[in-house]
Amino acid sequence: MKFQLSLILSVLGVMAHAQEADLAQQLANPVAAIVSVPFQLNFDDNIGQDDQGSRTTVNFQPVVPFSLDNGANIVTRTIVPYVSQEDVIPGTSQSGLADVLFSAWYTQTTEAGLTWGLGPVARIPTGSDVSTETWAGGLTGIALQVSGPWTYGALANHIWDLESSPTTPTNSTFVQPFVSYTTADAWTFSATTESTYDWENDEWSVPLNVNVAKLKPLGGVPVSWMLGAGYWAVSPDNGPEGWRLRLQAQVVLPRG
Repeated sequence: MKFQLSLILSVLGVMAHAQEADLAQQLANPVAAIVSVPFQLNFDDNIGQDDQGSRTTVNFQPVVPFSLDNGANIVTRTIVPYVSQEDVIPGTSQSGLADVLFSAWYTQTTEAGLTWGLGPVARIPTGSDVSTETWAGGLTGIALQVSGPWTYGALANHIWDLESSPTTPTNSTFVQPFVSYTTADAWTFSATTESTYDWENDEWSVPLNVNVAKLKPLGGVPVSWMLGAGYWAVSPDNGPEGWRLRLQAQVVLPRG
């Protein structure tokens, strides 16, 4: 009897670990059909004319999927950033809600396991001290493949300003290739770039990021805890330089 009970508990434990690993790998997919709410902190340094400025950005970025009858999904992601910066403009500080970025993808997965998505993207100005004060919009796309413990692919968008006399003329391309590896005990190791090309000023911004995450429930709620570091390989004249830090807690919520 004791042996049978021990065997049952062991099997249940293996199943629980497998479910956690599966969920951890789904979280490496930006358009997975799960509701998640990441809270992400980024710290960048050496910003501004004299490289003495610093910036802290806290992103609240809920991802919400909607299932369609044909097996496809509509997946939305809204990035709401709070920015606090010092000496980016020498001797001054600014803080507030920066522009909101809303994306929506129509996504499908092929028989070969390739997931693709296309849709609109919009930048919504907030009018704060750290806002562009300019409406912008465009198109976004994603393609990714899951192969065993590996998830790899790329996300991209392009936005233009939508005003006849924009405060901040906008014509930029964003490209985010990514690759991740998820272990059987729900650790995820990933690498990505979040590169932006500003066509108005002919400038690249290219941070190289590596992250490690662990899925560990909090009060019964699945949470992925992440620590990341990055390096600015290329940045504009007044942009950040050197190393950057990233912390993130991604909460998984039940679908309604």
